[in-house]
Amino acid sequence: MKSKLTFAGGAGTVTGAHFLLETGGKKILIDCGLLQGGGAYGKDENYEAFPYDPSHIDILFLTHAHADHIGRVPKLVKDGFRGVIYSTTATKDLSAVMFEDALRILRQEAQKRETTPLYESVDVQTALSLWEVRAYHDRFDIGDGITVQFLDAGHILGAAMIEFIRNDVKFVATGDLGNSPAPLLKDTEAVRGAHYLLIESVYGDRVHEDRSDRVQLLQQALTDAAREGKTLLIPSFAIQRTQLLLYEINKMIEAQDVPEIPVYLDAPLASAVTDVYRKYTHLFNDNVQQEIAAGDDIFNFPRFVTIDTPQASKELLSIPGPKVIIAGSGMSTGGRVLMHETSILGDENAIILFVGYQGVGTLGRRIQDGASVVTINNKKIRVRAEKRTIRGFSAHKDREGLMAFVAESKDSLQEVFVVMGEPKSSLFLVQRLRDFLGVMATAPDVGAVVSLDF
Repeated sequence: MKSKLTFAGGAGTVTGAHFLLETGGKKILIDCGLLQGGGAYGKDENYEAFPYDPSHIDILFLTHAHADHIGRVPKLVKDGFRGVIYSTTATKDLSAVMFEDALRILRQEAQKRETTPLYESVDVQTALSLWEVRAYHDRFDIGDGITVQFLDAGHILGAAMIEFIRNDVKFVATGDLGNSPAPLLKDTEAVRGAHYLLIESVYGDRVHEDRSDRVQLLQQALTDAAREGKTLLIPSFAIQRTQLLLYEINKMIEAQDVPEIPVYLDAPLASAVTDVYRKYTHLFNDNVQQEIAAGDDIFNFPRFVTIDTPQASKELLSIPGPKVIIAGSGMSTGGRVLMHETSILGDENAIILFVGYQGVGTLGRRIQDGASVVTINNKKIRVRAEKRTIRGFSAHKDREGLMAFVAESKDSLQEVFVVMGEPKSSLFLVQRLRDFLGVMATAPDVGAVVSLDF
Protein backbone atom coordinates (compact mmCIF):
# COMPACT_ATOMS: atom_id res chain seq x y z
CA MET A 1 0.00 0.00 0.00
CA LYS A 2 1.09 3.55 -0.66
CA SER A 3 0.56 6.68 1.40
CA LYS A 4 1.38 10.29 0.67
CA LEU A 5 3.05 12.70 3.11
CA THR A 6 2.78 16.44 2.44
CA PHE A 7 4.97 18.94 4.26
CA ALA A 8 2.36 21.66 4.65
CA GLY A 9 4.51 23.46 7.22
CA GLY A 10 7.44 22.94 9.56
CA ALA A 11 9.86 22.42 6.65
CA GLY A 12 12.78 24.79 6.20
CA THR A 13 11.82 26.53 9.43
CA VAL A 14 11.69 25.85 13.17
CA THR A 15 8.02 26.68 13.63
CA GLY A 16 4.66 25.95 12.00
CA ALA A 17 4.57 22.14 12.40
CA HIS A 18 1.96 20.93 9.91
CA PHE A 19 2.06 17.61 8.07
CA LEU A 20 -0.63 15.81 6.05
CA LEU A 21 -0.62 12.01 5.81
CA GLU A 22 -3.00 10.56 3.22
CA THR A 23 -3.36 6.79 3.40
CA GLY A 24 -6.03 6.23 0.77
CA GLY A 25 -8.90 5.87 3.19
CA LYS A 26 -7.88 8.53 5.72
CA LYS A 27 -6.61 12.10 5.65
CA ILE A 28 -4.60 12.66 8.79
CA LEU A 29 -2.97 15.86 10.03
CA ILE A 30 0.01 15.79 12.35
CA ASP A 31 0.08 19.10 14.24
CA CYS A 32 -1.31 22.43 13.09
CA GLY A 33 1.05 25.05 14.46
CA LEU A 34 1.79 28.72 14.11
CA LEU A 35 4.59 30.13 12.05
CA GLN A 36 6.37 32.31 14.59
CA GLY A 37 8.84 35.13 14.24
CA GLY A 38 6.61 38.00 13.10
CA GLY A 39 4.35 39.91 15.47
CA ALA A 40 3.05 38.82 18.85
CA TYR A 41 1.07 36.06 17.22
CA GLY A 42 3.35 35.01 14.44
CA LYS A 43 3.65 35.68 10.73
CA ASP A 44 1.06 36.87 8.23
CA GLU A 45 1.03 33.42 6.63
CA ASN A 46 -0.94 32.14 9.61
CA TYR A 47 -3.97 34.01 8.28
CA GLU A 48 -3.80 32.40 4.84
CA ALA A 49 -6.06 29.54 3.73
CA PHE A 50 -4.90 25.98 4.35
CA PRO A 51 -3.52 24.15 1.29
CA TYR A 52 -6.36 21.59 1.51
CA ASP A 53 -10.03 21.57 2.46
CA PRO A 54 -10.17 21.31 6.29
CA SER A 55 -13.63 19.72 6.09
CA HIS A 56 -12.05 16.72 4.33
CA ILE A 57 -9.57 16.00 7.15
CA ASP A 58 -10.57 12.96 9.22
CA ILE A 59 -8.15 13.13 12.14
CA LEU A 60 -5.77 15.64 13.70
CA PHE A 61 -3.00 14.31 15.93
CA LEU A 62 -1.24 16.78 18.23
CA THR A 63 2.20 15.97 19.57
CA HIS A 64 2.28 18.63 22.30
CA ALA A 65 0.91 22.00 23.37
CA HIS A 66 3.49 24.50 22.15
CA ALA A 67 1.98 27.19 19.92
CA ASP A 68 4.10 26.18 16.93
CA HIS A 69 2.34 22.79 17.06
CA ILE A 70 -1.22 23.70 18.10
CA GLY A 71 -1.60 27.43 17.36
CA ARG A 72 -3.81 27.14 14.28
CA VAL A 73 -6.09 24.33 15.49
CA PRO A 74 -9.03 26.70 16.18
CA LYS A 75 -8.51 28.28 12.72
CA LEU A 76 -8.68 24.78 11.23
CA VAL A 77 -12.03 24.36 12.99
CA LYS A 78 -13.18 27.81 11.89
CA ASP A 79 -12.39 26.82 8.30
CA GLY A 80 -14.47 23.64 8.45
CA PHE A 81 -12.61 20.82 10.24
CA ARG A 82 -15.01 18.52 12.13
CA GLY A 83 -12.91 15.39 12.48
CA VAL A 84 -11.41 13.91 15.66
CA ILE A 85 -8.50 15.50 17.55
CA TYR A 86 -6.24 13.09 19.45
CA SER A 87 -3.60 13.91 22.06
CA THR A 88 -2.58 12.99 25.57
CA THR A 89 -4.71 14.33 28.42
CA ALA A 90 -2.03 16.75 29.60
CA THR A 91 -1.68 18.14 26.08
CA LYS A 92 -5.41 18.83 25.92
CA ASP A 93 -5.38 20.64 29.27
CA LEU A 94 -2.34 22.71 28.33
CA SER A 95 -3.83 23.49 24.92
CA ALA A 96 -7.00 24.83 26.52
CA VAL A 97 -4.89 27.22 28.61
CA MET A 98 -2.82 28.24 25.59
CA PHE A 99 -5.89 28.93 23.43
CA GLU A 100 -7.47 31.10 26.11
CA ASP A 101 -4.33 33.22 26.32
CA ALA A 102 -4.02 33.36 22.53
CA LEU A 103 -7.53 34.76 22.16
CA ARG A 104 -6.55 37.86 24.10
CA ILE A 105 -3.48 38.40 21.91
CA LEU A 106 -5.43 37.75 18.71
CA ARG A 107 -8.03 40.35 19.56
CA GLN A 108 -5.33 42.93 20.27
CA GLU A 109 -3.62 42.12 16.97
CA ALA A 110 -6.91 42.26 15.08
CA GLN A 111 -7.51 45.78 16.42
CA LYS A 112 -4.07 46.88 15.21
CA ARG A 113 -4.63 45.26 11.82
CA GLU A 114 -8.21 46.54 11.63
CA THR A 115 -9.28 43.04 10.66
CA THR A 116 -10.91 39.98 12.21
CA PRO A 117 -9.01 37.68 14.60
CA LEU A 118 -7.46 34.44 13.38
CA TYR A 119 -10.26 32.69 15.28
CA GLU A 120 -12.80 33.32 18.01
CA SER A 121 -13.85 31.72 21.30
CA VAL A 122 -16.51 29.60 19.61
CA ASP A 123 -13.82 27.96 17.49
CA VAL A 124 -11.83 27.05 20.60
CA GLN A 125 -14.91 25.53 22.23
CA THR A 126 -15.71 23.55 19.10
CA ALA A 127 -12.12 22.27 18.93
CA LEU A 128 -12.24 21.12 22.54
CA SER A 129 -15.53 19.32 21.87
CA LEU A 130 -13.88 17.33 19.05
CA TRP A 131 -10.99 16.24 21.27
CA GLU A 132 -10.33 12.69 22.46
CA VAL A 133 -7.47 11.82 24.78
CA ARG A 134 -5.31 8.71 24.96
CA ALA A 135 -2.70 7.64 27.49
CA TYR A 136 0.83 6.72 26.53
CA HIS A 137 0.99 3.14 25.13
CA ASP A 138 -2.80 2.89 24.69
CA ARG A 139 -2.84 1.47 21.16
CA PHE A 140 -6.01 2.21 19.20
CA ASP A 141 -7.40 1.66 15.71
CA ILE A 142 -8.16 4.63 13.46
CA GLY A 143 -9.36 2.69 10.43
CA ASP A 144 -7.80 1.97 7.02
CA GLY A 145 -5.74 -0.76 8.68
CA ILE A 146 -3.82 1.69 10.89
CA THR A 147 -3.16 1.42 14.61
CA VAL A 148 -1.66 4.24 16.65
CA GLN A 149 -0.07 4.77 20.03
CA PHE A 150 1.51 7.71 21.83
CA LEU A 151 5.04 7.36 23.21
CA ASP A 152 6.62 9.70 25.75
CA ALA A 153 8.76 12.28 23.93
CA GLY A 154 10.17 13.72 27.19
CA HIS A 155 9.92 17.25 25.76
CA ILE A 156 7.22 19.03 27.80
CA LEU A 157 4.39 17.73 29.95
CA GLY A 158 2.24 15.38 27.86
CA ALA A 159 4.47 15.57 24.77
CA ALA A 160 4.14 12.51 22.58
CA MET A 161 5.63 10.82 19.59
CA ILE A 162 2.97 9.32 17.33
CA GLU A 163 3.63 5.76 16.20
CA PHE A 164 1.55 4.59 13.22
CA ILE A 165 1.62 0.93 12.18
CA ARG A 166 0.05 -0.45 9.00
CA ASN A 167 0.81 -3.86 7.50
CA ASP A 168 3.82 -4.16 9.82
CA VAL A 169 5.28 -0.88 8.53
CA LYS A 170 6.04 1.64 11.27
CA PHE A 171 5.94 5.40 10.68
CA VAL A 172 6.83 7.63 13.65
CA ALA A 173 6.30 11.38 13.90
CA THR A 174 8.48 12.56 16.76
CA GLY A 175 7.10 16.02 17.41
CA ASP A 176 9.79 17.64 19.56
CA LEU A 177 12.16 15.36 21.43
CA GLY A 178 13.24 16.10 24.99
CA ASN A 179 16.77 16.80 26.16
CA SER A 180 16.97 13.67 28.30
CA PRO A 181 17.77 13.08 31.05
CA ALA A 182 15.74 16.10 32.12
CA PRO A 183 15.32 17.50 35.64
CA LEU A 184 11.51 17.20 35.67
CA LEU A 185 10.28 14.73 33.08
CA LYS A 186 10.91 11.13 32.16
CA ASP A 187 13.38 10.26 29.43
CA THR A 188 12.41 10.14 25.78
CA GLU A 189 11.35 6.60 24.99
CA ALA A 190 13.49 4.66 22.56
CA VAL A 191 11.89 3.87 19.19
CA ARG A 192 13.09 0.71 17.48
CA GLY A 193 12.13 -0.88 14.21
CA ALA A 194 10.83 2.29 12.56
CA HIS A 195 10.69 2.31 8.77
CA TYR A 196 9.97 6.05 8.43
CA LEU A 197 10.84 8.84 10.83
CA LEU A 198 9.57 12.42 10.74
CA ILE A 199 12.00 14.08 13.13
CA GLU A 200 12.67 17.58 14.47
CA SER A 201 16.06 19.27 14.13
CA VAL A 202 16.01 22.47 16.20
CA TYR A 203 19.51 21.71 17.50
CA GLY A 204 20.54 19.38 14.69
CA ASP A 205 23.88 21.16 14.24
CA ARG A 206 24.75 21.94 17.85
CA VAL A 207 25.74 20.28 21.11
CA HIS A 208 24.30 21.57 24.37
CA GLU A 209 26.35 22.68 27.34
CA ASP A 210 26.94 20.09 29.99
CA ARG A 211 23.92 19.87 32.29
CA SER A 212 26.03 20.79 35.31
CA ASP A 213 27.18 23.90 33.44
CA ARG A 214 23.63 25.15 32.95
CA VAL A 215 22.95 24.95 36.68
CA GLN A 216 26.22 26.70 37.48
CA LEU A 217 25.47 29.47 34.97
CA LEU A 218 22.02 30.04 36.44
CA GLN A 219 23.47 29.97 39.95
CA GLN A 220 26.10 32.54 38.92
CA ALA A 221 23.48 34.86 37.41
CA LEU A 222 21.33 34.69 40.55
CA THR A 223 24.33 35.24 42.81
CA ASP A 224 25.62 38.19 40.75
CA ALA A 225 22.21 39.85 40.79
CA ALA A 226 21.83 39.34 44.55
CA ARG A 227 25.30 40.55 45.52
CA GLU A 228 25.53 43.44 43.05
CA GLY A 229 21.99 44.74 43.53
CA LYS A 230 21.03 44.07 39.90
CA THR A 231 17.80 43.29 38.14
CA LEU A 232 17.95 39.90 36.41
CA LEU A 233 15.33 39.60 33.67
CA ILE A 234 14.63 36.15 32.24
CA PRO A 235 12.33 35.97 29.21
CA SER A 236 10.83 32.52 29.55
CA PHE A 237 8.45 30.22 27.74
CA ALA A 238 5.25 29.52 29.65
CA ILE A 239 5.42 25.76 29.17
CA GLN A 240 8.29 23.72 30.62
CA ARG A 241 11.01 26.38 30.73
CA THR A 242 9.37 28.42 33.50
CA GLN A 243 8.58 25.30 35.53
CA LEU A 244 12.14 24.06 35.09
CA LEU A 245 13.55 27.41 36.24
CA LEU A 246 11.35 27.45 39.33
CA TYR A 247 12.37 23.89 40.14
CA GLU A 248 16.09 24.65 39.82
CA ILE A 249 15.86 27.91 41.79
CA ASN A 250 13.91 26.09 44.52
CA LYS A 251 16.70 23.50 44.80
CA MET A 252 19.42 26.17 44.93
CA ILE A 253 17.70 28.18 47.63
CA GLU A 254 16.89 25.11 49.71
CA ALA A 255 20.55 24.05 49.48
CA GLN A 256 21.66 27.64 50.24
CA ASP A 257 23.71 27.65 47.04
CA VAL A 258 22.50 31.18 46.22
CA PRO A 259 21.55 34.15 48.42
CA GLU A 260 17.83 34.60 48.90
CA ILE A 261 16.58 37.09 46.34
CA PRO A 262 13.04 38.17 45.41
CA VAL A 263 11.86 36.20 42.38
CA TYR A 264 8.80 37.53 40.57
CA LEU A 265 6.89 35.39 38.09
CA ASP A 266 5.25 38.02 35.90
CA ALA A 267 3.62 35.71 33.38
CA PRO A 268 -0.08 34.87 33.83
CA LEU A 269 0.08 32.13 31.22
CA ALA A 270 3.09 30.51 32.89
CA SER A 271 1.27 30.61 36.22
CA ALA A 272 -1.75 28.84 34.70
CA VAL A 273 0.53 26.28 33.05
CA THR A 274 2.27 25.61 36.37
CA ASP A 275 -1.15 24.78 37.85
CA VAL A 276 -1.61 22.19 35.10
CA TYR A 277 1.83 20.74 35.86
CA ARG A 278 0.77 20.27 39.47
CA LYS A 279 -2.09 18.03 38.25
CA TYR A 280 0.18 15.60 36.45
CA THR A 281 3.00 14.84 38.86
CA HIS A 282 2.75 11.15 37.87
CA LEU A 283 4.34 12.17 34.56
CA PHE A 284 7.43 13.51 36.34
CA ASN A 285 10.53 11.37 36.66
CA ASP A 286 11.07 9.17 39.69
CA ASN A 287 13.45 11.56 41.49
CA VAL A 288 10.99 14.45 41.33
CA GLN A 289 8.09 12.25 42.40
CA GLN A 290 10.11 11.21 45.45
CA GLU A 291 10.85 14.87 46.29
CA ILE A 292 7.14 15.68 46.11
CA ALA A 293 6.24 12.63 48.21
CA ALA A 294 8.70 13.88 50.85
CA GLY A 295 6.77 17.14 51.10
CA ASP A 296 8.70 19.48 48.83
CA ASP A 297 6.67 22.06 46.90
CA ILE A 298 8.99 21.99 43.91
CA PHE A 299 7.64 25.20 42.35
CA ASN A 300 7.73 27.39 45.46
CA PHE A 301 10.40 28.87 47.74
CA PRO A 302 10.98 31.85 50.07
CA ARG A 303 10.56 35.31 48.49
CA PHE A 304 8.84 33.88 45.41
CA VAL A 305 5.93 36.07 44.27
CA THR A 306 3.42 35.47 41.49
CA ILE A 307 2.33 38.72 39.83
CA ASP A 308 -1.38 38.58 38.98
CA THR A 309 -2.41 42.00 37.70
CA PRO A 310 -1.09 44.46 35.10
CA GLN A 311 -0.87 47.10 37.83
CA ALA A 312 1.32 44.85 40.00
CA SER A 313 3.45 44.18 36.94
CA LYS A 314 4.03 47.91 36.40
CA GLU A 315 4.89 48.37 40.06
CA LEU A 316 7.80 45.95 39.63
CA LEU A 317 9.55 48.62 37.58
CA SER A 318 9.95 50.85 40.63
CA ILE A 319 11.19 48.12 42.99
CA PRO A 320 14.96 48.49 43.31
CA GLY A 321 17.28 45.55 42.86
CA PRO A 322 18.31 42.99 43.60
CA LYS A 323 15.46 41.10 42.01
CA VAL A 324 14.69 38.45 39.45
CA ILE A 325 11.82 38.82 37.00
CA ILE A 326 10.70 35.83 34.97
CA ALA A 327 8.33 37.06 32.26
CA GLY A 328 6.84 35.89 28.98
CA SER A 329 7.17 35.60 26.14
CA GLY A 330 10.26 33.48 25.74
CA MET A 331 11.35 35.07 22.43
CA SER A 332 10.24 38.60 23.43
CA THR A 333 7.52 38.63 20.77
CA GLY A 334 4.81 39.87 23.14
CA GLY A 335 3.60 39.72 26.71
CA ARG A 336 4.85 41.48 29.82
CA VAL A 337 8.52 40.90 29.10
CA LEU A 338 8.38 43.75 26.56
CA MET A 339 7.52 46.26 29.27
CA HIS A 340 10.42 45.03 31.39
CA GLU A 341 12.84 45.04 28.45
CA THR A 342 11.80 48.61 27.68
CA SER A 343 12.73 49.46 31.26
CA ILE A 344 15.96 47.52 31.78
CA LEU A 345 17.70 47.11 28.41
CA GLY A 346 19.20 50.58 28.69
CA ASP A 347 20.40 49.94 32.25
CA GLU A 348 24.04 48.89 32.64
CA ASN A 349 23.14 47.58 36.10
CA ALA A 350 20.83 44.91 34.69
CA ILE A 351 21.23 41.45 33.21
CA ILE A 352 19.02 39.86 30.58
CA LEU A 353 19.37 36.10 30.60
CA PHE A 354 18.18 33.99 27.66
CA VAL A 355 17.39 30.40 28.60
CA GLY A 356 15.64 29.24 25.44
CA TYR A 357 15.88 29.16 21.68
CA GLN A 358 15.41 32.58 20.06
CA GLY A 359 13.79 32.26 16.64
CA VAL A 360 15.16 34.07 13.61
CA GLY A 361 13.52 37.47 13.26
CA THR A 362 12.39 37.72 16.88
CA LEU A 363 13.30 40.57 19.20
CA GLY A 364 14.96 38.07 21.53
CA ARG A 365 17.23 36.89 18.73
CA ARG A 366 18.22 40.46 17.83
CA ILE A 367 19.13 41.25 21.43
CA GLN A 368 20.96 37.94 21.83
CA ASP A 369 22.91 38.53 18.61
CA GLY A 370 24.21 41.85 19.94
CA ALA A 371 21.99 44.55 18.45
CA SER A 372 23.04 47.89 19.94
CA VAL A 373 19.60 49.43 19.39
CA VAL A 374 16.21 47.72 19.31
CA THR A 375 12.68 49.01 18.81
CA ILE A 376 9.90 48.04 21.22
CA ASN A 377 6.41 49.44 20.65
CA ASN A 378 7.82 52.10 18.32
CA LYS A 379 10.37 53.18 20.91
CA LYS A 380 14.10 52.92 20.13
CA ILE A 381 16.17 51.61 23.02
CA ARG A 382 19.95 51.47 23.24
CA VAL A 383 20.99 48.11 24.70
CA ARG A 384 23.36 48.58 27.62
CA ALA A 385 22.27 45.71 29.87
CA GLU A 386 24.56 42.71 30.16
CA LYS A 387 23.44 39.83 27.95
CA ARG A 388 23.88 36.20 28.96
CA THR A 389 22.68 32.94 27.41
CA ILE A 390 22.28 29.47 28.86
CA ARG A 391 21.70 26.94 26.10
CA GLY A 392 21.72 23.84 28.27
CA PHE A 393 18.17 24.43 29.50
CA SER A 394 16.84 23.53 26.08
CA ALA A 395 13.99 21.03 26.11
CA HIS A 396 15.19 19.71 22.72
CA LYS A 397 17.70 17.01 21.98
CA ASP A 398 20.95 18.27 20.55
CA ARG A 399 22.83 16.86 17.57
CA GLU A 400 24.21 13.87 19.45
CA GLY A 401 20.89 13.12 21.12
CA LEU A 402 19.09 13.14 17.77
CA MET A 403 21.72 10.88 16.23
CA ALA A 404 21.43 8.41 19.10
CA PHE A 405 17.65 8.42 18.79
CA VAL A 406 17.72 7.61 15.07
CA ALA A 407 20.44 4.99 15.57
CA GLU A 408 17.97 2.79 17.45
CA SER A 409 16.16 2.15 14.14
CA LYS A 410 19.02 2.42 11.67
CA ASP A 411 18.75 -1.20 10.48
CA SER A 412 15.05 -0.90 9.57
CA LEU A 413 14.84 2.67 8.35
CA GLN A 414 13.81 3.37 4.76
CA GLU A 415 13.88 7.14 5.11
CA VAL A 416 14.22 9.93 7.67
CA PHE A 417 12.50 13.25 7.02
CA VAL A 418 14.28 16.03 8.89
CA VAL A 419 12.02 18.98 9.71
CA MET A 420 11.38 21.68 12.33
CA GLY A 421 14.78 23.34 12.14
CA GLU A 422 16.53 26.26 10.50
CA PRO A 423 17.85 25.08 7.12
CA LYS A 424 21.48 24.93 8.22
CA SER A 425 20.51 22.83 11.25
CA SER A 426 18.31 20.43 9.28
CA LEU A 427 20.82 20.00 6.46
CA PHE A 428 23.67 19.43 8.89
CA LEU A 429 21.71 16.64 10.59
CA VAL A 430 20.74 15.13 7.22
CA GLN A 431 24.38 14.88 6.19
CA ARG A 432 25.41 13.47 9.54
CA LEU A 433 22.68 10.80 9.43
CA ARG A 434 23.84 9.77 5.97
CA ASP A 435 27.54 9.78 6.79
CA PHE A 436 27.56 8.24 10.25
CA LEU A 437 24.48 5.98 10.27
CA GLY A 438 24.18 5.22 6.57
CA VAL A 439 20.46 5.98 6.49
CA MET A 440 18.52 7.75 3.78
CA ALA A 441 17.74 11.23 5.12
CA THR A 442 16.29 14.32 3.48
CA ALA A 443 15.19 17.81 4.53
CA PRO A 444 12.07 18.45 2.41
CA ASP A 445 10.97 21.91 1.36
CA VAL A 446 7.61 23.28 2.46
CA GLY A 447 4.96 21.98 0.08
CA ALA A 448 6.96 18.89 -0.84
CA VAL A 449 5.08 15.62 -1.25
CA VAL A 450 6.65 12.19 -0.77
CA SER A 451 5.36 8.66 -1.25
CA LEU A 452 5.59 6.10 1.55
CA ASP A 453 5.34 2.29 1.35
CA PHE A 454 2.86 2.46 4.21
